[in-house]
Amino acid sequence: MLSAEEEKFMAYWEANRVKEKSLFKQLSFGLPIGLLMGVGIILNFATGWYTRANMVANSQSTPIVLLVAVIIIALFCSVFYKRHKWDLNEQRYNELTHKQNKFTKAMQQHEASDSQA
Repeated sequence: MLSAEEEKFMAYWEANRVKEKSLFKQLSFGLPIGLLMGVGIILNFATGWYTRANMVANSQSTPIVLLVAVIIIALFCSVFYKRHKWDLNEQRYNELTHKQNKFTKAMQQHEASDSQA
């Protein structure tokens, strides 16, 4: 038997599982997390706390390369985070479906044995 919370989750996930998997949805909701990572990288670079790395970066790369790298990292983090979250929800949904099917099968067997007696 499923709890009320589990039943709410199953109803929500049945209705929204396809929507949640779309790339646009993953980018729109996961992007702030990716941008947070990017801001951390830019702040790390801007503070210059590691002098040698700062000298190498200033001599061998341009700010455009750093900006493109931060954008790529932000996009990757956002998609990876949302896909991981989708996989966890899908796994939970599958486990609850299995649990519900197991319970209904046990109830049917119990009813069948009661009707035979």
